[in-house]
Parts: sequence; structure tokens; C-alpha cells
Amino acid sequence: MIPYTSFLYFGILLIYIVIPAIIAGFFKRISKVWLVLATVAMLVIQYYGPQQITSNISLNELELVAIYAVLQWLIAILFLFVRRRGKNQPAFYAAVLLSLLPLLAAKFIPLFEPDYQIFFLGLSYITFRSVDAVIGIHDGMITSLPPIQYLTFLLFFPAISSGPIDRYKRFEEDWKRQRTRSEVLSDLDGFVHRVFTGFLYKFILAALIKQYWLDPLAKATSLQLTVSYMYAYTFYLFFDFAGYSAFAIGFSYLFGIHTPENFNLPFLSRDIRDFWNRWHMSLSFWFRDHIYNRFVFTALRNKWFKSRYTASYVGYILTMGLMGVWHGTAWHYIVYGFYHGILLALTAWLDRRFKGNRLLNSKAFIWQAVSIVLTFHLIAFGLLIFSGKLF
Repeated sequence: MIPYTSFLYFGILLIYIVIPAIIAGFFKRISKVWLVLATVAMLVIQYYGPQQITSNISLNELELVAIYAVLQWLIAILFLFVRRRGKNQPAFYAAVLLSLLPLLAAKFIPLFEPDYQIFFLGLSYITFRSVDAVIGIHDGMITSLPPIQYLTFLLFFPAISSGPIDRYKRFEEDWKRQRTRSEVLSDLDGFVHRVFTGFLYKFILAALIKQYWLDPLAKATSLQLTVSYMYAYTFYLFFDFAGYSAFAIGFSYLFGIHTPENFNLPFLSRDIRDFWNRWHMSLSFWFRDHIYNRFVFTALRNKWFKSRYTASYVGYILTMGLMGVWHGTAWHYIVYGFYHGILLALTAWLDRRFKGNRLLNSKAFIWQAVSIVLTFHLIAFGLLIFSGKLF
């Protein structure tokens, strides 16, 4: 069963998860126990069913998820054992590669063997959580990995299918926190607010846009209709994805887990950098911290480029290119990634080149509005690329 797509799913959540979670929230000793039990129960509901690996091999999808999760825990715990003896760069790179290997196999093997499928819903998001843990161990921020806590972090059911992407250290803080009665009530308020926002976004606004605007333009070929499709797809994707995120965050709050926000008025961004600080924030911040910052730091330390600005520009293009590949191996995803990488590099260059220019740095309302409108259209065109309509 795909999460947050049917009212049957919400009915199951309400009866078997939400009501017990509200009651358990007021009893400190059983609240975490119920978090684990609820996650296991929802994983069974979401993943129980056959998964055809090859034409001759099939596996229950729940078994596939369980094998993957245990494998990730073993990789992390073995690397933690090595890390306790001191930093070991080869072991770190090996642990990251091994953590990424199932995702890489799921994305690239079908290009050569179309009948080979090991993908399951949420694989990408779980992989980013596991890699975050490996990086945290390498940096000395994570010194222990209790199996139940770590596996619950990896497979936490509200956010397993579509994010947001949490970090282990942040999750651990919520896991260990003993909520007061007022904090439980505050979390319930956050749950109700976000769930109703999710229904508004996904089942009303996104559904109306899809039915009356997006779908009628699916076969559009003229320039005018393609532009209209671009706007329709942009708004549909936002409300649909933001709706998913609101559900995930809301149901997380029931258990005292404050899964990070994913959107913050992205269409009011003044430039592309501002956009990526507002759109799919858990993903963009993950790439910023774990890829862009580390690449630039390594490039500067090893003097790969004559200018530190060049390192930054290359870092933007590399990071967003990898983000494009993460979405998929189709050309439109890859082009989308490099499109945003080039825009980010260009934005950084313009900011440095015209830093003292009063016009480009004006706080006047008109110039702010022009910047927002221009940025929105750059975003919308990028999402048109992402949709595959141009290809």
C-alpha cells in the first residue's frame, strides 16, 4: 500500500496508529515502545507483497526491506568499530560505497538488464539516512548505534516513502527526549495542523490542478500550451509533494519526532540559491553539507584550482548534477541537475561580480518583485525539464 494516497490508508492510520499514539504519548515508558511497534506494523502494511527480482527470482518486498535495513546496520556498526581505533579514510570511502551500492544497483543495473528489479519505495530516502550515519561516525559525531534506535531511524514509517530526509543525530535527540504533558499537547497541535495542510495541498489543490489543468495539456505540442503545461506542472508538483511532506511531518509529531520541514514558500525566492534554501530543504541541505561543502573543502586544501571561487562553481555543478542522477538516470533528470548547477554557479558569479552594484542589491519593492518573478520562471522552466516534456 502506497502511503498517503488513499483514504483506506488514512483510515488504518487513524484507528490502529493515531488513537493509540495519542494515548501512549502521555505515558513516557510506552511511547517509544509504541513508536517501534507502529513502525513495524505500518511497514508490514506498506510492503507486504511479492517483489519480482528477476524472471526466475521473487521475494516478498517486506523481506527485501528487512534485508536492506540489516545490511545497512551491519555496514554502519562495522565502520563504527573501525572508527573507534582512529580515522581511516579508505574504510570511510568503503563504508559510503557499500551503503550506496543497493541504490546504485537499483538505478543502473536495469539500464543493462531491464528484467532485474531490486527497487522498493523509499530506497533513495533510506539510503541517504544510512549514508548520513556513516558520515556522522567518520566525523566523530556518532559514537554508538543501538540497533532498535538505528533501525527505527532508517525505517521510520511516516517519512520512509517520500521524505523528508532526517539526520541521525537530530532523530536521536528526539528519541531520547522525555516529553512533558505540554510538549505532547504541542505536538498534537502540530500533527493536526500539518495533516489538514496535507489534505488541502494534496487532495484538493494538487488534485484540482491535475484534473482540470495538467492532464488536459498532457499532449500539448504548441509553444503556448507547453508554457501553460509548465505552470500547471510547477504548481501541481509543489502542492502534491508539499502535501506528502506535511503528512510525514504531522504523523512524526505524534511520536515526538520532529521530522524537519521540507518547504518554506519556495516561489517567493529571490534567486536560485534562495530557492534551494526553501525547496525540498532536507534534500538540498543534505547535498550541501555532505557533498558541496566537503568537495570545496577538499579542493581548497589540495589546491585543485587556482581560485577558491572556481572550486565553488565546480562544486555547485557537481552537486546538482549528482542530485539530478539521484532523481533518475533518464536524460531529463540529468539535464535538470546540471541546469540548476549552472544557475547556482552563475548566481554566485553575479553576486561576486556585482556585489557593490546598488541596482542589483537594491531592497526596493519593485526590484524585489522583479527578482521573485524572474526566479520563479527559471524554477518553472527547470521543472518543465524535470517533467520530461521537453524530451
